Amino acid sequence: MTVADLFMVIAVFCIWSLLLVNIVLIIAGYLYYMEIEQKDAPTIKGYIPFVTIMIPAHNEGKVLLPTVESLLALDYPHDRYEIIVINDNSSDNSAELLAGLQHKYKSRNFIIVNTDNIVGGKGKSNALNIGFKQSKGELIAIYDADNTPEKTALRYLVAEIMNDDSLGAVIGKFRTRNRDASLLTRFINIETLSFQWMAQAGRWKLFNLCTIPGTNFLMRRSIVEEIGGWDVKAIAEDTEISFRIYMMGYKIKFQPKSVTWEQEPQTLKVWFKQRTRWAKGNIYVIVKNAPLLFNRSAKNIRFDIVYFLSIYFLLLTSLLLSDLLMLLYAFGIVYTTIAGFSFLLWIFAIVLFVISTFITLTTEKGEMSLSNLFLILLMYVTYSQLWLVVAAYGLYNFIKDTIFKREVKWYKTERY
Repeated sequence: MTVADLFMVIAVFCIWSLLLVNIVLIIAGYLYYMEIEQKDAPTIKGYIPFVTIMIPAHNEGKVLLPTVESLLALDYPHDRYEIIVINDNSSDNSAELLAGLQHKYKSRNFIIVNTDNIVGGKGKSNALNIGFKQSKGELIAIYDADNTPEKTALRYLVAEIMNDDSLGAVIGKFRTRNRDASLLTRFINIETLSFQWMAQAGRWKLFNLCTIPGTNFLMRRSIVEEIGGWDVKAIAEDTEISFRIYMMGYKIKFQPKSVTWEQEPQTLKVWFKQRTRWAKGNIYVIVKNAPLLFNRSAKNIRFDIVYFLSIYFLLLTSLLLSDLLMLLYAFGIVYTTIAGFSFLLWIFAIVLFVISTFITLTTEKGEMSLSNLFLILLMYVTYSQLWLVVAAYGLYNFIKDTIFKREVKWYKTERY
């Protein structure tokens, strides 16, 4: 066996191990979806808690008003929730638009917090900490500024957490509101359903683990108070706070019946900036929590730590190594005796990717179509391969920010 063969075997083994883990999560997630479909929606029994909904926003004038109005129209009792919009150092017309909306709904619990560049403008975590100081709710819900939650979204989250004291937080899911805007948004729609929500469902089914997304989730006020709020150094503040909730002994449950619709990037440039920011944020969380692997009290969450470490380091390295070896082999620079076998495994991996991804779409009405089947195949050879660049660039930015101690700031995702 040549040195190239050895490296190829190691890379293929790592890739296939993670592929099989993903298939197991998809199967478990599919079973969880079927289980939820057969049950009635959760209901609040007895006492109705007061909820604070926070919306952190920076230059979100294009999308902010529909979001606030959809939250004001929730079917949760109107005297049992408040809405706090943190208009964080915005330079657009957000303040004027919000003032007009506040006047229109002056009989409601609707609070606007306008910050300047001294106390604000330091990212989502800082904005949430500012808003939390003004909140009164015993439960805290977060929605992004571009969201349109369904009327039942909040009620389902509250019902879940009030019916189970072991839950520290409950997450719903977000769907792609502008999925037909471009080929990119159609890819994002499939990615969200398959690799975000099916994996969340599978991790809950198998390990009672879920990671909080950036929007459409609910947590106990006592948790935020005990942990001292959001980590202002964390870009992926949702993933970061999830691990702290785990370490308090709470579970985070996924309730797929709670749905919000959000706007996704419509151009590759905007998407790339957003995703490299997410990758950098998740790498920060991984590095911060990696020592928990050796902490006995963290044994229940070791799967998540290993899972994230594997995705952002092991999978990234293995894919780059495999691609490099195949490229060098094609140009005759290195020789490997298993190139043909590796090629067959690659074809088999594509088939498994297409089939497993398509199966996840069967859980959503209107998504199981022949066009989506072809999109998944195209997605593998285009969109999915871009993940390598995103993860590598995110790692590079994380290292650079760590060395130069750069302060966390808002990154403005372009709205449409």
